[in-house]
Amino acid sequence: MSKYLRFIIIFLLLFTGFPSNVRAEEVLTWQDCIKEAAKNHPDLISAQEGVKQSEASKKITASTLFPQIDSSVDASRTKTTTTTSAGRTSRMANSYSYGVTGTQLLFDGFKTADNVKAASEDIKAAQYNYKYTSSEVRLRLRTAFIDVLKAQELLNITQEIYNIRRGNLELITLRYESGLEHKGALLNAQANLAQAEFEISQAKRTLEVAQRQLIKEMGRTQRSLLRAEGAFKVSDLALEKPDFETLANNNPSLGKLIAQKNSASFGIKAAQANFFPQLSAQTGASRSGARFLPQNDQLNAGVTLSFPLFEGGLRLAEIDQAKSIFNQARENERSTRDGLIVALEQTWASLQDSVGTVGVQKKFLDAAEERAKIAEAQYSLGLIQFDNWTIIEDDLVNVKKTFLNAQANALLAEANWIQAKGETLEYAD
Repeated sequence: MSKYLRFIIIFLLLFTGFPSNVRAEEVLTWQDCIKEAAKNHPDLISAQEGVKQSEASKKITASTLFPQIDSSVDASRTKTTTTTSAGRTSRMANSYSYGVTGTQLLFDGFKTADNVKAASEDIKAAQYNYKYTSSEVRLRLRTAFIDVLKAQELLNITQEIYNIRRGNLELITLRYESGLEHKGALLNAQANLAQAEFEISQAKRTLEVAQRQLIKEMGRTQRSLLRAEGAFKVSDLALEKPDFETLANNNPSLGKLIAQKNSASFGIKAAQANFFPQLSAQTGASRSGARFLPQNDQLNAGVTLSFPLFEGGLRLAEIDQAKSIFNQARENERSTRDGLIVALEQTWASLQDSVGTVGVQKKFLDAAEERAKIAEAQYSLGLIQFDNWTIIEDDLVNVKKTFLNAQANALLAEANWIQAKGETLEYAD
């Protein structure tokens, strides 16, 4: 073979032998998914912006406690017309002024101070809301990750089942052609193989949907080929019954409501402060005159005391509203605490049941695999009938799927237990 011909062959292999749209499969661990979601998930970004808004709101409220300084510049031209017995005369006059005015709040019944304290509690509520959002994101992300693991394993199982069904069909075909088996057994074996082929296609579609959901929960906008890497192993077993009340008190959803209740309590004080007079001091310096860059100086200083005499019951209504908001927040806190305690106990019990189910189903799987080996040997030797053998084979197929479901359910129960405790995305299990 000439060097030129070898060059042509290599060129064709490199540039036409491989599809241009083939992309490498990305392998993702659970920690990889956590890191990406923490950075890109829109719900977390939105919750973080909520914290920033609360912090800015506190600064806005607190700004009233500081001096308020304003400046002004004014230029005007006035035409004055005077009518007398001699006739009408007009005169033009220019006026210029500029100055600085400062106002300092001295006393308002501590209304602004209470509003600042309420704003501080609002920041805590926003921070707890971020943690709660992180907990919810973790649950959805973990669920999506488990679904991908399950779909991948289900695809492997369906491939195994297909191989079993194909081997069974080959064996039954030989026995049918030898006159040792009836046509019904052959048709049944063919149907089982067709079912196995369909389940492979179904498992592939399930995997694609699960991958799409995982991509969404990581905060990605573009779909990519990926594979989840992990084991069906529950780490947070919580074998000993925990103190559910303590866990509930540490839950961010409850912390958010407690902060809202505290904010509402300061809201009552701020509303009551409206019955106190407001005292403020003012001072200013200005220049004015009829020419540009006026030279006439003016200094002023004073104190203002204001107290509304009648507002149609406005202040009393504001107090009633603030008290109602506080009572509502208090009852929401109590209801949420009670619900959390019940949910914690339910999810803990579900976790224990799911873990126990995995152990039981593993024993059933071991037994089904052993029975299938024995039955296959017996059938090939003609020691058992087709009907008995196919029942054992079908049982093996079902037990494989049941064991996979039990493993996935245990991981999901663990994820729900972690979320019930209020753990955030960074929680390592």
